[in-house]
Amino acid sequence: MTTCIIFGGAGFIGTHLARRLLATGRASHVHLADVRSNPLPDLPGITASITDVRRPIPVDLTAEPPTWIFNLAAVHREPGHEAIEYFETNLAGARNVTAYAEAVDCRNIYFTSSIAVYGPTDGPTDETAPICPVSPYGGSKYPAELIHEQWLQAGPERRLVICRPGVIYGPGDPGNILRMVRAIKRGYFAYPGSPDIHKSYGYIEGLLDSIAFMMDRPEPILRYNYVEDPTEPLGALVSHIKTHLGSRAPVLPLPLPLLVPAAGLINAALGGNSPIHPVRVRKAARPTHIVPGTLKALGFPFRFDFRSSLVDWQRQAPEDFA
Repeated sequence: MTTCIIFGGAGFIGTHLARRLLATGRASHVHLADVRSNPLPDLPGITASITDVRRPIPVDLTAEPPTWIFNLAAVHREPGHEAIEYFETNLAGARNVTAYAEAVDCRNIYFTSSIAVYGPTDGPTDETAPICPVSPYGGSKYPAELIHEQWLQAGPERRLVICRPGVIYGPGDPGNILRMVRAIKRGYFAYPGSPDIHKSYGYIEGLLDSIAFMMDRPEPILRYNYVEDPTEPLGALVSHIKTHLGSRAPVLPLPLPLLVPAAGLINAALGGNSPIHPVRVRKAARPTHIVPGTLKALGFPFRFDFRSSLVDWQRQAPEDFA
């Protein structure tokens, strides 16, 4: 039996990854370790535990040691957390997951960091770019990378893959892209400033392809960005969505000084439950021009661009587009 453990496995990426590992035969047993309950109770090959990575992790999570550990556990959503929470969870999680790997002699770790470690990226930004986070989330992720690197260097024959993904979207995720799709469909989307800023996103199926690709590489450490290639301007992404939906609704640019207070008023009127939140508006106006340089250099076969990902997404989950 080949066992994999996914810390943070009850989330969007974790559940998709668990299904892919089992479907492709890379694992015969996947254990989801998360503070949330098991989202896949009826899937053969899945076990789960309530595991908080902020605390020391029991060594008996699984009957046999894992071949791979996937550390996806993180506090990441903005808004929703105090600044200190990102550091408390993301740094303690890195320390406790790597200590667990040491204790059970697991020699392979895949860690999801974030493109947030680069800060705003006005121009093309690959893995060689300086680290310059501006958010607590990004500021917590880079030192978490370094903690994983310390684990790598502390023992022989270990392998570490660090992924810096953009915003990941796809079937079942109520995130930024789905909010944009629904806003365009309902005719209330506006550009938060210029439609010419680049925005880097990654489709879940492409991310899973990259994980499998990197698991098969021989290098002891790999660090890579995951976004779909090419990164396109926001205006092009909106155009692809409109074409996919058959929408003719106009989408106009509105100045950020107008949109942010308007979003605040709408959010307050809806009791803080509006998808149009001032923090999200500011993030949408921030360029993320990320280049997946490592994957391109290694010859990774990108299966999706943004437009084809919409087609695949709707094929898998038509209810998301209803």
